[in-house]
Amino acid sequence: MKYWLVVFFLWLPCANAVELLQNTEARTYHSLNGQWNVIVDAFDVGDKRQFYRDASPQSPSDLLEYNFDNAQKLNVPGDWNTQDDTLFRYEGTVWYQRDVNIDKQAGTKYLLHFGAVNYLAQVYLNGELLGQHEGGFTPFQFDVTKQLTDGHNTVVVKVNNRREPDYIPTMSTDWWNYGGITRPVKLIELEERYVSDYAFEYVSGEQPAINLRVETAGAIKKGGQVQFAIPELGVSESIMLNEQGVGQVRVSVEPRLWSPESPKLYEIRLAFEGSLITDKVGFRDIDIAGTEILLNGEPVFLRGISLHEEVPYGAGRAWSEDHARTLLTWAKELGSNYVRLAHYPHNEAMLRMADEMGLLVWAEIPVYWDIQFDNEEVYKKAEQQFTEMLERDKNRASVILWSVANETPKNETRTEFLSALVDKVHQLDPTRLVTAAINTQSTTEYGHRIDDPFAEKVDVIGINSYCGWYQDTPEECADYRWVSDYEKPIIVSEFGAGALQGHHGNADQVFTEENQAKVYRYNLEMLDNMEHLRGVSPWILKDFLSPRRPLAHIQDYWNRKGLLSENGIRKKAWYVMHDWYKTKSDPEKQ
Repeated sequence: MKYWLVVFFLWLPCANAVELLQNTEARTYHSLNGQWNVIVDAFDVGDKRQFYRDASPQSPSDLLEYNFDNAQKLNVPGDWNTQDDTLFRYEGTVWYQRDVNIDKQAGTKYLLHFGAVNYLAQVYLNGELLGQHEGGFTPFQFDVTKQLTDGHNTVVVKVNNRREPDYIPTMSTDWWNYGGITRPVKLIELEERYVSDYAFEYVSGEQPAINLRVETAGAIKKGGQVQFAIPELGVSESIMLNEQGVGQVRVSVEPRLWSPESPKLYEIRLAFEGSLITDKVGFRDIDIAGTEILLNGEPVFLRGISLHEEVPYGAGRAWSEDHARTLLTWAKELGSNYVRLAHYPHNEAMLRMADEMGLLVWAEIPVYWDIQFDNEEVYKKAEQQFTEMLERDKNRASVILWSVANETPKNETRTEFLSALVDKVHQLDPTRLVTAAINTQSTTEYGHRIDDPFAEKVDVIGINSYCGWYQDTPEECADYRWVSDYEKPIIVSEFGAGALQGHHGNADQVFTEENQAKVYRYNLEMLDNMEHLRGVSPWILKDFLSPRRPLAHIQDYWNRKGLLSENGIRKKAWYVMHDWYKTKSDPEKQ
């Protein structure tokens, strides 16, 4: 099979929303980040009392039982859990409000864009409902050209992070349910006609080429052309648009290919009717051949680490470029050429930083544990979340693996659900590999057998295994042998053990650094003998908050499986993993 970096154009399935805009950072926009006024609505009275109206008393005799101007303040982007101790465990509704003053220009289109809101968002502008979006980790936007007024405007967002059985993820997770407007908010200004989307495809072979498909939107007007350039490659082309505002071009050129060792990015320019968009894009091949993963035609072993979207030091939802740089620098220092961004789409800064730093990416949607696999509406939500992730990240060379699930139960209903989802992912993006993290291997007298029928559907098999921690002794792990019913590449997407940083003792004493290091050593012996192994991403880079981990004085609601503490301090297992990766990156030492 051959996979190219190619992308397709999809519509955002969100009421009253418009097609997602590619590369919002390259547009003219007003940042709506900063302090917002908030009202905590634990009993959900805000709809009845019309909090979305942002009314103010006109006289002392007016009865109004809310007032945003005098309300609590929270920072956006940010989660409410770590900004206010009283909201640390809160799940429910919070109303966000801020004023927006704008010099509205005639002939300008305005979009209100949200990087992510967890989980359910209802957005109002000047008291009018723009629409609703479900899903806590993907972007959405609204065309507010008509509703926006010259001068003063008010944006109100009703946010609810309450867990429900038919949500994705569902009722139970092993990470903190951070609520709030957790990623940047922008009021974007566009020309009457503008480039709304673009997609690059690198075509390898005897005559390498770059294909570009570009789509415009806005005022009804036929034809026109987009000027496309890659200055460093001497590319300068005019792309003629059809009546639907879509154009394509193929340029014969041989770029330097992107890889972890050489993460080459090219500046691309798209000029259209007075506006200029720039981006940084890498070009690469991703392929599978039997049990090998091929990057740019060469076998690659994925030396990785899993990570959650938490700030590098302490707790809280990560969102910024600085957060991304610190987390991915730690991954590089470990010896990684790959990261698994678990268990949901991470913020765009992480993907762009991975492009820049040369880290291959496993990107995932939160089809996690036992969601309602027999519910057709839940399936539609899974497709929606993947579509929104793809639309945002399709031009990122670092993304080579789309993951559709993590640790789902082995039964016919689940397998049908996930198989349909894999087919959909391949249809929408036939250029990348599809995987999932599976923990349903059979136990045999010699170890484990990969025989889950769902493994037949994916391109690369992901395996979560906690030998020496949740089952068996660490010593037994080294003697285990794995066999697979499928001739496919395997990534051990999770393994590991917990340890409280600074807690020392006998190597058989759980939660000590010595025990965690022991579990790692014996697991690595097991992995050295694992046929078809083409990558690993142990669990996890750093300790993270989890409501499932209450053990006092050890966990204190932190999952302690990190190679780093919550404050970035290295544990003994860090060095075990680092040394193993050093041998994997130097063939002479293998």
